[in-house]
Amino acid sequence: MSDPRDPVSECDLQSYVDGELDEAQRAEIEALLTRCPQTAALVDDYRRINDALRDFHADVLSEPIPRRLLTPPSRIGRRRRLVAAAVVASLTLGGAGGWVARDLTVGHAERSAELLEYALSAHAAYAPEVRHPVEVQADQEAHLVAWLSKRMNAEVRAPRLGKLGFELLGGRLLPGANKPSAQFMYQDQTGRRLTLYVREGAANNELTAFRFRETGGMRAFYWIDRELGYALVGDLDRQTLSRAADLIYSELNS
Repeated sequence: MSDPRDPVSECDLQSYVDGELDEAQRAEIEALLTRCPQTAALVDDYRRINDALRDFHADVLSEPIPRRLLTPPSRIGRRRRLVAAAVVASLTLGGAGGWVARDLTVGHAERSAELLEYALSAHAAYAPEVRHPVEVQADQEAHLVAWLSKRMNAEVRAPRLGKLGFELLGGRLLPGANKPSAQFMYQDQTGRRLTLYVREGAANNELTAFRFRETGGMRAFYWIDRELGYALVGDLDRQTLSRAADLIYSELNS
């Protein structure tokens, strides 16, 4: 984080990375980066996440806008709205561990999709790291959990995955959409890695079904459990990843 004496917020840093500052503001940030290595490292993290997001969506960035989305709202009839609602509902069916699908609104789907996007980007940015895969090592787990819980203003825990051969490497604090989020990283004896991304879920004590996504060699199960949202990401087969998600859910709710 930046030196508290510097009047620069994380929002300012993100705006700097996104190229949204004027020349004077950019100069101020760049001067800060030269004297504060921690802030410079945070900016590098933001850039890696941006790069991962661009890579993740590279196949759709150049696609034309579908004609159906250009149709004025007044021309979209009741039948088409019902079809759209049915599609959203169908996406919530299934899952792991016998969950019952409850998130049948577009708002829930949007929150879950955003959760997954951040989780995949964070996994792509940090899972390949050799020297610095985590910010706080597993031997400081108590400190890590307390720190993340304080920053996220929620009870955050690092689930055990030893039954599946994965041990905790550690974790880190990450920028979220509006609030901090967290990532825990696990590794087995063969070097395979899993990451558990945790962020604020919803304000209305909601639950969602487990959802599965496979893209770019990564597989993920993600869900919202009351105040927190979770996404488990790795390159394991779907069955093993599902068992890991079940194990995490069971432990966090025991």
